[in-house]
This record gives sequence, C-alpha cells and structure tokens, in this order.
Amino acid sequence: MTHATDYLWFETPNRRDYVNITKEVEDFVGRSGIRHGLCLVNPMHITAAVYVNDAESGLIRDIDDWLERLAPHAPTDQYRHNNGEDNADAHLKRHLMSHQVVLPITDGKLDLGPWEQVFYAEFDGRRRKRVLLKAIGE
Repeated sequence: MTHATDYLWFETPNRRDYVNITKEVEDFVGRSGIRHGLCLVNPMHITAAVYVNDAESGLIRDIDDWLERLAPHAPTDQYRHNNGEDNADAHLKRHLMSHQVVLPITDGKLDLGPWEQVFYAEFDGRRRKRVLLKAIGE
C-alpha cells in the first residue's frame, strides 16, 4: 500500500468563511501517484470543518445562515465555554458540519459526483490553520 501526505494552510479574513478546496485536493491526489484508494481531508482544528456539497453561492449562504441560527455567535455570554474566549459557537458549528471527509480515488483521480465540491469551513478565522490531506491506496 502506498500513502502520501500534504497540508493546506489557511488564514481566512473573516470569522466565518467557506473555501472551495476541490482543485487543491485534486492536485494532491494527482501528485500522490495513487491510482485506486482513498483521500482523507481533515481540518486539524476544532473550530473548522470540511464538507462536500454543491458550489452554489445561495446554498453556501443558506448553510451559513442555518448554522448561525442553530449556534449563534452572540450573545457570547450564553456559552459556558466563553470564559476568556468568544468561540464556543465555532465549536458547535463544527459539530453540525462534517468533521472530515474520506473521498474515493479511481484511476488516479478524485472520484466525485457531478455537483460535488470539497469545502473548508472556517468558524473562528483570522488566524493560521491547516488541513491534512492523506491518500492511501495502490
């Protein structure tokens, strides 16, 4: 079995951002040399997520609005975690989204459905964070 590892680094300008990373994951899979296997995409931070969905701007705004309704940032004193911090909502939003995704590699390419795109979701931005890319297979 062969394996490959790489990292993507982000420092998003906003508290909440959604970054399409499909091209970066596809490029990594191509460089990995793996023809058939799996690619793990894992945000290495507890206030971020990775998910697969359509790259449609209305849907992205709907997801953001939905998350904010379920785990609003303010008032920050509603959360016990916010004792010296103000990111409890970011931890909760991460639980509502996909923590990580495992994607198929077929014939040396990322094997996504026709509308599927890979996104990095940031819920406590404005500082440097990373995403692990790990491919395994033959």
